[in-house]
Amino acid sequence: MARNALTAQFLKAVPTPVPVDPQSELVRIFYRGRLLTRPLFIEADERRRLLADLDVLRSALISLPDRLFAGDLEAFARALGMNDDQVRCVLRGRGTSVTRLSRSDLYADAGGFRLLEYNMGSAIGGSDMVHINRALLNDPRMKEFAAEHDLDYVDTMTAHLDTIRLECGIEPGARPVVAITDWPESYESLAPYMRAVAEHWSTLGVDAHACHIGELEARDGGIWLKEHRVDVVNRLFMLEDVASAPDAVALMDPVLDAADRGEVKIFTPMDAELFGCKAALAMLSDEANRHLFAAEELAALDRILPWTRTVREGEVTLEDGSRVDLLTHAVEHQEDLVLKATLGHGGMAVLLGWQDGLTPEEWAAKLRDAVDGPYVLQRRIHPVPEYCADEDGTLTPWTPVWGVFTTATVSGGVFVRATRTESRVDVINLGTGASTGTVFHPRIPGA
Repeated sequence: MARNALTAQFLKAVPTPVPVDPQSELVRIFYRGRLLTRPLFIEADERRRLLADLDVLRSALISLPDRLFAGDLEAFARALGMNDDQVRCVLRGRGTSVTRLSRSDLYADAGGFRLLEYNMGSAIGGSDMVHINRALLNDPRMKEFAAEHDLDYVDTMTAHLDTIRLECGIEPGARPVVAITDWPESYESLAPYMRAVAEHWSTLGVDAHACHIGELEARDGGIWLKEHRVDVVNRLFMLEDVASAPDAVALMDPVLDAADRGEVKIFTPMDAELFGCKAALAMLSDEANRHLFAAEELAALDRILPWTRTVREGEVTLEDGSRVDLLTHAVEHQEDLVLKATLGHGGMAVLLGWQDGLTPEEWAAKLRDAVDGPYVLQRRIHPVPEYCADEDGTLTPWTPVWGVFTTATVSGGVFVRATRTESRVDVINLGTGASTGTVFHPRIPGA
């Protein structure tokens, strides 16, 4: 029943829900109080392997412009399906190096962790869930269990802010003004959460303020938010926003111009999202590119990255080495495949081949429409459930998505979104009613 030995020991030692009162405005506002009744656990060996594989994945992704396009970032962006405005923003807003801030969303199947989505950049959420780790340790049973097994967790929020400081060149001890900046259309709904984030960040050594990009003003040799001269624009807006907004260039240019002049830092630079694009994952998975990688790289990629291909006509290679026509294979194996938009995030623009009510005719039509467009096909992952106690102590299976962070200082922090397995929700996120939770792992000496 338990996914690993540590979980089995916990369920025996703590058979009823662990009450959690994180006393955090961030958790109350954004996560709506829907919390799992216990933490999840990653064993030491699987954590080492997972972080090593994710490091290989990141290195392989950021190497793609050099390995496939002779260092031409514009050619890489266009091959990913980006439009002219997006390419322009990427080229003007690129950093001197690729950010370390990322979150990999994964299922754990019978063989280990498998990637659903790779998110790179400052728009990723979940680092504030460290409040739940702390709150769980207020329960005497949890505190005793953590001490007995020498359990630890990563302070992802501190690591997030440390990454901003390091990658933006903030001097030690300085208190930079950080504008947590969204796109105008989404700011209204996110503003309460963003203000709570800003308030909390301001207790951690930065002067943070929430806004949308239309509120930023270029004047007097800098970028200003009302009376505050901004040192760092922490962007929550994404290349998807640039693609859909007719006034995107007018909103972006003053900030990009100021960044070009060295008057403000953008965290993270716009090029970060190139490497979170699903088309980039398809480039890593494509048999045509395997010769570019060493054997140890391929072993890590094969462990963590499910079979992924851009939607095109012609033959492809399957996991067993056989050659098939892609569209014919996709039609015949509808129940085993997912169709995803390359630039969608958070489960947006995802069509599950096994979705209730989706007929073979509808699936085939969607595939035809996706040919040579910004879409990939990915192999379905069958996750192993985690059992959590209901209020009466009954153990119920839940399906979790594991969000694993990397930062410039310390990696391996994890937050979880999960739904009851019986609910048959296959796209698991806050919008589909997921509960949230956090993860503990054995302390690794010297780590």
